[in-house]
Amino acid sequence: MLAVISFIGFTGLVALISYLKTRNDVMATSDDYFLGGRSLTAWVIAGSLILTNLSTEHLIGLNADAFAHTVAVMAWETTAALAMVLTALYFLPKYLKRGLTTIPEYLSLRYDQNTRVIATILFLFSYVVAILPVVLLFGAAGLESLFDVSGVLGVSKSSAVWIMVWAIGTLGSLYAIFGGLKAVAISDTINGIGFLAVGLIVPALALSYVGDGNIFKGLETVYQSAPEKFDITGDEPGSFLPFGVLFTGMIVNQIFFWCTNQSIIQRALGAKSLAEGQKGVLIAACFKLLGPIAIVLPGIIAYYLFKDQIGPGQSMLAYPMLVKEILPAPMVGFFAAVMVGAVLSTFNSVLNSSATLFSQGIYHIFVNKQATGRQMVWSGRVCSILLAIIAMIAAPLIDTSGSLYNYLQKINATFFGPMLAVILLGLLTKHVTARSAKVGMIFGPVLFYLLTGTFDEPVQNFVKNLFGTEDNIHFLHFLALVFILTSVLMLIISKLKPEVTKEHISDVSIVDLTPWKYVKPASLIISFLVIAIYVLLAR
Repeated sequence: MLAVISFIGFTGLVALISYLKTRNDVMATSDDYFLGGRSLTAWVIAGSLILTNLSTEHLIGLNADAFAHTVAVMAWETTAALAMVLTALYFLPKYLKRGLTTIPEYLSLRYDQNTRVIATILFLFSYVVAILPVVLLFGAAGLESLFDVSGVLGVSKSSAVWIMVWAIGTLGSLYAIFGGLKAVAISDTINGIGFLAVGLIVPALALSYVGDGNIFKGLETVYQSAPEKFDITGDEPGSFLPFGVLFTGMIVNQIFFWCTNQSIIQRALGAKSLAEGQKGVLIAACFKLLGPIAIVLPGIIAYYLFKDQIGPGQSMLAYPMLVKEILPAPMVGFFAAVMVGAVLSTFNSVLNSSATLFSQGIYHIFVNKQATGRQMVWSGRVCSILLAIIAMIAAPLIDTSGSLYNYLQKINATFFGPMLAVILLGLLTKHVTARSAKVGMIFGPVLFYLLTGTFDEPVQNFVKNLFGTEDNIHFLHFLALVFILTSVLMLIISKLKPEVTKEHISDVSIVDLTPWKYVKPASLIISFLVIAIYVLLAR
């Protein structure tokens, strides 16, 4: 009973605070609904950035990968901080100077309207195919593993997953559809506090459990039992995440995701000033450095405790088993509420971004060019409803064998390389043409799919023979290759078929563009900490 009360209490508190903070907001314009009226402050931006990204696919998925492999999987978190430094120093000032609502909007300014439409479709497709259904499935599977929902409800496990997918999806949709970005950001911030608290409490309790009340003794025991698990380079034979990818596809992945991905960067686009946006992004980068404590270390602790109980292919059970073993009964409901909150935050944030993309990039261009602010908001809400329903139908149908987190990253990588090439070349050169951008956004995803999907086996055999290795080539290496080939193709097309290109940038700034005075020192410290982590954990 206490668990149920704490679950309802925390979930209700988040909803109440979000409602009180936004009840007087008038959603009469696109900026009001999609960008929170460009009024977001640093801590709200930071909280929303973290919770938009972190969810149960990290808590359960990355801990599962750490259980099965090594702490090298923390690269998904630590290297993100470097990309966020780039956002604060380079990308965000350029976005806010242009007064952007969406990233595809930039493509229409730099290239043409058709380029924007193609980019919008690619973004929406990646959200529907990968992020939205996977987030729901991870949330439902996590709650089932932790709290035996099927047993409580007296239904089969598959039925319980369906029920939870639709319950979480419906609740998350309400935030995104009726509250807009501001409600989403506020709920993210509150849930973020809970997520951080629980994320740090679980490994602390687990280490205390192992060390008979002494956390440091517990850490020493876990380390001494399997020191190879703490090798951050991931250089064991057939590595799940080899160290080399940090210098190829991981760079492309992180720069795209944290510097140009609509569902992430939209939080910073809603900043009340450049200084607040930069502070928010860098605060979130600091939290990213703490992330491995919550979403990688528990997997290693679970390996120490349960390596003889969890068989091959069952690593997804690692984190739930650890939580069940060490979590005090009064905290169970609060933990469940935080889990649901994390799923809601990612789900409703991506829905809000999808609504923004559709409203600005499809509805306003093809359906109603004279649309008022309220009509734009209405179109975004309709889009959110449709995408939520599709995601809730698709989620239980996903194959859960293998690493779901890796599946999510691989699907995303199909679009990341080509999209980054188009955006970066647009920012860095005035000579790349709209024709080349459109070709790149179609050529790149097709090439990546052919290399890693249709012709995966013959491509792997050819490359392994070429480099004299028996290990499969990681998909992140192919991501870097596709990024380079797309960039080269765009440059060649632009050279052979030059066009006159001139981007229009307004002289009137929507927000104050004065940089935060500590942005460079803070960025330098964060970069140093990332390097220090790798130096300390390299074996």
